[in-house]
Amino acid sequence: MTHTLTTLEQQVIACHKCPRLVAWRDEVAQTKRKAYLDQIYWGKPVPGFGDPQARIMIVGLAPGAHGSNRTGRMFTGDASGDFLYPALHRAGFANQPYAGHSGDGLALQDAFISAICRCVPPQNKPNRAEIQNCLPWLTAEIDLLPQLQGFVALGKVAFDGILGMYAAQNHRMPKPTFGHNAFYPLGEGNPWLLASYHPSQQNTLTGRLTEAMFDAVWGRVRLLLG
Repeated sequence: MTHTLTTLEQQVIACHKCPRLVAWRDEVAQTKRKAYLDQIYWGKPVPGFGDPQARIMIVGLAPGAHGSNRTGRMFTGDASGDFLYPALHRAGFANQPYAGHSGDGLALQDAFISAICRCVPPQNKPNRAEIQNCLPWLTAEIDLLPQLQGFVALGKVAFDGILGMYAAQNHRMPKPTFGHNAFYPLGEGNPWLLASYHPSQQNTLTGRLTEAMFDAVWGRVRLLLG
């Protein structure tokens, strides 16, 4: 599909595979949220980003309507990113705890952030066909990360998507149960998989995911990476 992450990024941005998602991302970008009326929304698929020599890939669900769909960078400009990036900074995977816009100076170290779907879905719920359309982009990113050792799946959709991607490649997969800080090997020669609750406000404001719980995941990643 591609030979470099830069080429892949341009291919992702040009994608129009899913008519429902194309229509929705455009509508959100045109109507905007009142707080961002003076801003030009990205309104396109959002590529992954991070360290090309990353040993860990962080996989989320999809861009947020007024976060990544506005800023053009994963987990940037919304509450999920406000919870994620301070944790990555504390664990040494990010140079700063702040992620407000694509030119804010954020850089990842030993980590690459991606998602199951690259366009914002209505109600944050991509359908099965849309997930299948998007998974080849994730596969292509994985192929371009030569040092990759493991995944951190943020939420059950990301967890199931990673498992489904390897199963579709005829790898024998375990039958894991999603749970916070649950760890699974994915077979000889494949990266391992570590699960976490998604850092959405639905989880962080209710106490389902606390800062200490999230830090425990990144501490475990450090141990796994040695």
